[in-house]
This record gives sequence, structure tokens and C-alpha cells, in this order.
Amino acid sequence: MTTQPLLDDRRRVPLRPMANKVPEATASFWIIKILTTGMGETASDLLARMLGPVPAVALGGLALVASLAVQFTVRRHIAWVYWTAVVMVSVFGTMAADVLHVGLGVPYAVSTPVFLATLAAVFVLWYATERTLSIHGIHTRRREGFYWAAVLATFALGTAAGDLTATAGLGYLGSVILFAAAICVPALAHRWAGLNAVVAFWSAYIVTRPLGASLADWMAVGTSRGGLALGLEPVTLAWTAAILGLVAYLATSQRDRRSAVAA
Repeated sequence: MTTQPLLDDRRRVPLRPMANKVPEATASFWIIKILTTGMGETASDLLARMLGPVPAVALGGLALVASLAVQFTVRRHIAWVYWTAVVMVSVFGTMAADVLHVGLGVPYAVSTPVFLATLAAVFVLWYATERTLSIHGIHTRRREGFYWAAVLATFALGTAAGDLTATAGLGYLGSVILFAAAICVPALAHRWAGLNAVVAFWSAYIVTRPLGASLADWMAVGTSRGGLALGLEPVTLAWTAAILGLVAYLATSQRDRRSAVAA
């Protein structure tokens, strides 16, 4: 018996006045998602160096709350609004994870399973309440709340997992190779082994965080740490420019939107 109808209820969702609030998972979606994780990693480190850890976390928290408030206010997917919120999640999530490890001394080997359990709890509660984990039905405030809770948990988990592998002997480049291979697994399993589309999506979504962060760190850090020594500022600016260009393309083309009837 297939599990697809249990997790993806696109055919059973009633029409609502509010359109789906999440973009389609196109190639552009995955590219921007990886870019936001890398940009969030280097931007977080840059802000912490410029402002200090505590002021940086406070500023990041305020920016995250403001961006999510705007996202919850709009009644349809707007590329600029959505991806601004994702960037703020990435920046603040990195700051929070760094403070947890550096400031409070929590090992990555401890925080990684804790964040995994947190994400699992979000999914269990989401499914128990809505009977779906599909991104194609995010057209009520409650579902949107579950969605962003899951996004926050995936960023925390991905940050901890990426730092765990980087400090466990693989290094940044080794982590890039590991997570680049890992992100292909759910796609191939969905294509060739019948893995449920929703399970495949969230599995890949989790891996984008350590993949993008490891790649940005590898580009930014010095050669003594196994990096390319490009620096935090150039990498942050370059990845930000790439994000802005792709989001502008999506905002103009509307290729990442799905109508309420189609959803």
C-alpha cells in the first residue's frame, strides 16, 4: 500500500481564499536555498566579528521576527518576501547554533540529535493536526506556522550536522563532497525506488543547510583551515548578489508560483 496519499493531500485540499504560500520546488528553488544557507553562514560570522556575538544575535532575532511577520501578513507567495524570511532564518539560525556551541559549550554531537528530535516532533505534530506534510497545501495560517517551525528546525539540525562533520576530521571540502552526495540520495530514491515525494523533499531540504554552509566556509576560511581564503566579505557579497539575481528572476517570471486551484 502506497503512503503517498497519507503524506501528500494535494487532491483532497479544499479551495481557500489564500493561495499557497510556498514556492514550487523547481531547480531555482534548490539553488537559492543552498545559496541562502551559505550566505547565512558567512554573514553570521561577519556580523559576529563586527558587532560581537550578543548584539549580532539580538539584531538577527529582530530581523527574523520582522521578516516572518511580513511573510505571515501576505496572502499569497511573493518571492521577495518569502526568500527574505529564509535568509533571516539562515542568518539567525547560524548565530544561535554558534552561541549554543561556543558560548554554552554544547558539543555538536549533543546538539545534532537534539535538533533531530525537535524536527521529528514538529513533523509528528504537523501531521497529526493536518494529516499532511506537503508544501503544496500551505494556504492556512496554521499550516504556515508548522511549515516555518519545520524550516527553523531543519536549519538548526543542518547547522549542527555540518559543523559536526567539519570538526570530526572531514574538513570543509570533505563535508561539501559528503553532503553533495547525500542530497542526491532522496532525489534518486524518489525517481527510481518510489520514495514518497514529501519524504524526499524534506530529506533533501535538511541537507541543503550543511551543504551550502560547508561550501561557503570552504571558500571563505584560510588555507591553514583547508579553505580558499577568499574572505568572509567577498563570499557574503557574491552569494548575496546571486540570491538577489535569482529572486528577481522568479519575481518577474512567476515560475515559482502555483495557483490555489492547482494546489
